[in-house]
Amino acid sequence: MSVKTLLSIILVGANLMATEEPKYKVVEKVGRVEIRQYEPYLVAQTKVNGSFDQAGNLAFRVLFQYISGANKTQTSIAMTAPVAQTKNTGTSIAMTAPVAQTKESDGSWNVSFMVPSEFTAETVPQPTDPRVTIVSIPGSLVAAINTSGFWSESKVMEAEIELERFIQSSAYIRKGPFTYGRYNAPFVPFFMRRNELMCPIAKK
Repeated sequence: MSVKTLLSIILVGANLMATEEPKYKVVEKVGRVEIRQYEPYLVAQTKVNGSFDQAGNLAFRVLFQYISGANKTQTSIAMTAPVAQTKNTGTSIAMTAPVAQTKESDGSWNVSFMVPSEFTAETVPQPTDPRVTIVSIPGSLVAAINTSGFWSESKVMEAEIELERFIQSSAYIRKGPFTYGRYNAPFVPFFMRRNELMCPIAKK
């Protein structure tokens, strides 16, 4: 790979990391763990079937069509970050996570990403594809761990154990499933990738 090509990838990766994210305030930090208070926001959501690794790619195609103009006003919508996935027992609590891929009891996944903040519930373009829905997410308290590099299922499980141990020894309780957040496209170099593990929490 030439230096010019590598530089182009790095610049694109940096631009992707500059995309809009859900707004939050860090209220506490202990080691790698951040306690965040998220503001309310909207998400575009779809449901897919597949494995942990397949679900994100399958859903992204559907959601990308929506932001590319597959909506009633044919509006192009800016991409936001992260794209994430969450295991679930079938409850809706996972939707308090910033952007979630939620595993349902039937083995399917709900995948969503934040709608840019320029839109409100009244002005957000409505999907023309029935597989996509717009959901309003209330503000929430979340515990998060940042990681870098490749994001594998085994790495997710290690981060789950670390975050669960922190919560059990803290003044908080977990109020829903874990969310696995990916902030970068697959072609971004592994050393520039940002990933997160999150879960909704509340004071004991």
